[in-house]
Amino acid sequence: MEKFLHIFDLGGPMMFPLIALALVGVIIFLERLFFLHKGQIRAEEFVSGIKTALKKRRLLEALTICDETPGAIPRVVKTALLNSEKPFDVMRQAVLAQSNAEIPLLERRISSMALIAKTAPYLGLMGTVLSLLEVFYQMSKSGSYATAAMFSEEVYSALISSAAGLMIFIAAMLAYSFLNSRLKAIVYDMQLAANSILLFIADGMPEDENLKINGGTPTEDLK
Repeated sequence: MEKFLHIFDLGGPMMFPLIALALVGVIIFLERLFFLHKGQIRAEEFVSGIKTALKKRRLLEALTICDETPGAIPRVVKTALLNSEKPFDVMRQAVLAQSNAEIPLLERRISSMALIAKTAPYLGLMGTVLSLLEVFYQMSKSGSYATAAMFSEEVYSALISSAAGLMIFIAAMLAYSFLNSRLKAIVYDMQLAANSILLFIADGMPEDENLKINGGTPTEDLK
């Protein structure tokens, strides 16, 4: 701990905003990770349960399953169920509108991780420049010649903030990529689940229908 505080002190004043930026990034990452993990369900099993209830004409049971399951996928499927007695185009537009409303909620604050990654190196570089300016100012003010050992020590201290900025950049970009991959997986499952339910209802909810949520691709309307 003492070594970390010593390095932090050598890094100069820009270490404070860098640490603050890193803490914000950690908070955003953990919050988004928990949110996306909560919304990541077994879409195939969920849709299978909904279809089983619909085959028995138990719409209320299917709606209850949607209400008890967290995430964007159940909300989109519930919209289809609530509009199941309306014309297909009306039902499809309602599902599309709900899907478009869910995606921004899933994407919220993930782009902030990319912003943190882009900002951190610049803050680190600014800290290095300010430290070097201070070094040269003190050297010019003293009027004495600096030895190579003294100068290298000062440069080492000045480069600490740049190193910290690059470390935050790498960590934030990895976090952004990870969250983005989880987001895409949920959106893809949501589109497949919505299309599967729409086609199932449009076909009259046949009892001999086989569930193949991974066997097709989302329609253009739900992309």
